[in-house]
Amino acid sequence: QVPVVESGGGLVQPGGSLRLSCAVSGGFTLDYYAIGWFRQAPGKLREGVGCISGRSNFAHSADSVKGRFTISGDNANNRVYLQMNNLKFEDTAVYYCALRYPWYGNDCSGEEYEYTHWGQGTSVTVSS
Repeated sequence: QVPVVESGGGLVQPGGSLRLSCAVSGGFTLDYYAIGWFRQAPGKLREGVGCISGRSNFAHSADSVKGRFTISGDNANNRVYLQMNNLKFEDTAVYYCALRYPWYGNDCSGEEYEYTHWGQGTSVTVSS
């Protein structure tokens, strides 16, 4: 069983919005985790989009998406969301969520190697 599963991707026009969801299962207690969001565009390396600490709900977004993307958590339902607004062509990518567990910190890291469980990804295409 994959402990993290992304959903919510799709086709959207420039300037539009999407909300991606990351569902965490497998008995993980979300109070002691961090979730990272990453993306990989065609022909490019995977990059960090942002992260959130389950303990504090402190969230951090990468400079490339700051002001447009927001990460939030719903510990009661074991979900983390990536709200993406004002989407641009360059946001086209496969988006992944990843789980760092256990994590007791109030902050979070955007480094891939910190995360131990990865979802399969959900595709986002920004096109007119």
